[in-house]
Amino acid sequence: MSGHSKWATTKRHKAAIDAKRGKIFSVLAKDLALAARAGGGDPNSNAKLRTLLLKARAANMPTDNIDRAVKKGTGELPGVSYEEIRYDGYGPAGVNIIVEVTTDNKNRAVGEIRAAFTKAGGSLATTGALDFNFQRKGQFLINAEGNSEDALMEIALDAGADDVISHGDHFEILCAPSAFDAVAKALEDKGVKPDESEIAYLPNATIRITDPAVAKSVMRLVDTLDDLDDVRAVHANHEVDDALLG
Repeated sequence: MSGHSKWATTKRHKAAIDAKRGKIFSVLAKDLALAARAGGGDPNSNAKLRTLLLKARAANMPTDNIDRAVKKGTGELPGVSYEEIRYDGYGPAGVNIIVEVTTDNKNRAVGEIRAAFTKAGGSLATTGALDFNFQRKGQFLINAEGNSEDALMEIALDAGADDVISHGDHFEILCAPSAFDAVAKALEDKGVKPDESEIAYLPNATIRITDPAVAKSVMRLVDTLDDLDDVRAVHANHEVDDALLG
């Protein structure tokens, strides 16, 4: 999503954050296990794990849950084997949607995702079909209240970020995926807490939706996908006016 619509969606989701807390912890647990499996359980030598630990603590994930996830990744505790998969699809009004999945059951995951697209009148596409319209970027969304653009630019650019963009009520920091961990640590060291941070698929071109019925249909599909247990992130190229989000 664009920075504007993503911020609006982020703020809208925060109103229901308690209801989604279990899903958030589940996604983080899978990510922690995968990071620990790939790079070990020591955050000092595993930058990805270190960044995920910051996110887990910011989400108030219980320490026991964090420790179990890391130990499952390193093999100190028994656990299931996860794989990361990406699905591309088209939603209402031709909206391009990329769905990132972490699952222990590929057949279950693809079945649920296909059903969500079909119900919304959309369809799945070949993985990679939407590469032309998205670029992979580290993205941080930060509330403008209590933060200055000059200070954020100094912190972020010194850490290797590409740009700091002001959207009025919030700032958006963009960086190459390889710089994500360094930027996250620089923000943490300065006490700056992003409302959301991820390595996202950002659209090169967006579809602006002004029809309330279409907007509702698109947002329903995005929310349905986001609520699936195996889905870790949903990226789309729609622009929706805040007033239509309700």
